[in-house]
Amino acid sequence: MVPSLQDAPVELVNRVVEREALTGFLEAVRTGEGRALVLSGDAGLGKTALLNDVAAQARGFSVLRVSGMQSEMELAFAGLHQLCGPLLKRVEVLPRPQLLALRTAFGLAEGPPPARFMVGMAVLSLLSEVSRERPLLCVVDDLHWLDRASAQALGFVARRLGADPIGIVFGTRTPTDEVAGVRELRLDGLADQHAHELLSSALSGPLDARVRDQIVAETRGNPLALLELPRTMSREELAGGFGFPGTAPLSGRIEESFARQLDALPGDTKLLICLASAEPSGDAKLIWRAAGLLGIPHVAARPATASGLADFGQRISFRHPLLRRAAYRSATAEQRRAVHRALAEATDPVADPDRRAWHRAQSTEGPTRTPRPTSSAPRAGRKPAADPTRRRRSWSRPPP
Repeated sequence: MVPSLQDAPVELVNRVVEREALTGFLEAVRTGEGRALVLSGDAGLGKTALLNDVAAQARGFSVLRVSGMQSEMELAFAGLHQLCGPLLKRVEVLPRPQLLALRTAFGLAEGPPPARFMVGMAVLSLLSEVSRERPLLCVVDDLHWLDRASAQALGFVARRLGADPIGIVFGTRTPTDEVAGVRELRLDGLADQHAHELLSSALSGPLDARVRDQIVAETRGNPLALLELPRTMSREELAGGFGFPGTAPLSGRIEESFARQLDALPGDTKLLICLASAEPSGDAKLIWRAAGLLGIPHVAARPATASGLADFGQRISFRHPLLRRAAYRSATAEQRRAVHRALAEATDPVADPDRRAWHRAQSTEGPTRTPRPTSSAPRAGRKPAADPTRRRRSWSRPPP
């Protein structure tokens, strides 16, 4: 019998040590002890799954979540706004210097850039106030993609948790300097036995032992790779003629698997997926407004939802961050420019001018050139060039 892939979701396999550590972490917070933990490991090892698991275990807790976005790494305090946004109605309890610092950081008040120390103190005070009602769990995924100002503030808070029932769990590929000193729990690949179990759970029918062992060896026990890489193989290869190229990095191979699944979708659905991948906020209203501008109907979401690649609910989310990247990179340059143009037009220029400007910039083919003055007369208040025959510097587009 030739094995075939099953699409049913697979639960966490093994990870007993990590789950016990996270359970103990929650119990300590529940009894009034502030705790912070960095969950680190390569892409696909299950950090997000464990973060989801600890959030599901946090019964009786208030849970706040933030996920780092590559496109927002240059926007100071963007990640912190994700985390504290639901709490802004309660900031009036903060001491006035902290209140002003936080309001200025979030663009709610005018003023010079706030002191990072004061922003960190404001966040610590705000979380402490919230934890008085019930224990508080803050889940920070993809810390390596968080803007530096937010990462500094959250690291500052994590090192100062005392007797308040507050827990902060970070997920990251490599711990950053901003969380130095915070306890780390490092994830490794699954042991061979558990890797075999996970691989078998995703396949129906027997798998050639040599193929199985080589898949486990190639993936180094990476759970996501164990589930996704067999999708790039033919039925004959799974049955015994195994052999996939070893030149691409692991994340590249996983992206290739996702790209093949995306290729099987209808044209409108692929364009909708590309559109959603270009807007990291997951704002469903914004994305559907842009979809309307591109003539994409709502029914285009059905194949993506049915295949489990994306969820088009109140917020639009992808099955895995690498799937978002694969969706964006597999689109043509013209498709990417088109979706960014639509997103720019659909974005409110008053409420979110920075995001609108960013999408407009991404929709252009290259840098624009500002026309030079046609008159050779020097501008008022400026000296003429010492050598008027000197060649002016010309601007040109960089090579692709």
